Amino acid sequence: MFGAIEAGGTKFVCGIGDDRGRIVDQITIPTTVPEETLERVAEYFQDKAIRALGLGCFGPLDLDPASPTYGSLTSTPKLAWRGFNILADLRRRLAVPIAIDTDVNAAILAEHRWGAAQGLHTALYLTVGTGIGGGILAEGQILHGMMHPEAGHVIVRRAAGDTFPGVCPAHGDCLEGMASGPAIEKRWGSKGRDLPPDHPAWDLEAGYLAQGLVTYICVLSPQRILLGGGVMQRADLFPRIRQKVSEMLHGYIQRPEIVTKIDDYIVPPGLGTQSGLCGGLALAMKAAEARKEG
Repeated sequence: MFGAIEAGGTKFVCGIGDDRGRIVDQITIPTTVPEETLERVAEYFQDKAIRALGLGCFGPLDLDPASPTYGSLTSTPKLAWRGFNILADLRRRLAVPIAIDTDVNAAILAEHRWGAAQGLHTALYLTVGTGIGGGILAEGQILHGMMHPEAGHVIVRRAAGDTFPGVCPAHGDCLEGMASGPAIEKRWGSKGRDLPPDHPAWDLEAGYLAQGLVTYICVLSPQRILLGGGVMQRADLFPRIRQKVSEMLHGYIQRPEIVTKIDDYIVPPGLGTQSGLCGGLALAMKAAEARKEG
């Protein structure tokens, strides 16, 4: 068995599962301060016979293995966690191999292994929820460069007449600032799940998300795009987004994925809401393999 953590700004989902991506037990722990949260996490795993642990974590993160602060949260708006080395803390508490990556990188890793990105070499997983983030599979590998991708912070053009300042504390009106769950709530005074399907929020939301997707399509050329997260639980958003992506590309990209098969190109995650936790399993498997080779 392997251990998995999907660490988010509001909750930590911890679970155990097998090498086929099957979760057999899980628990949800509220995200408070590091000491309190991680003590409960460690308690959960203490009596579990796991070979390794995978952590898909909110960020931004220092993921440079050569860095003295590898495994730390950096400029996160969660001030209690800023500068905190979550990897080192978990390694101190639990005597098993541990691998860390962003929550969305973990999700695309799981989707590549067991879900909607199976058989592909290049794909994008975009989560739209409390924040917006992207995990990128490039030539069969999770993309890491100078740092992990920050897909939610691309700059978008404002819709005509839109004066909403955005909610991103760093950039204001980036994609996350204009289209995340908190942006919807602040703009309309209501959570997205409480807005009816015909509310004007959804055309605006689809337009901003489509702008982001067009950027990713043109730069990354993914073979498929997976849209997850709380906001994307509204199935009626998908056709709106697909239509706007087609309109914005304006016939420039003549590929069947865009022209005739866009319903199979921009899709929900194959693992549903378990992509992140299954990603933890996939990371744990990599950690166990690395220990074996080492």
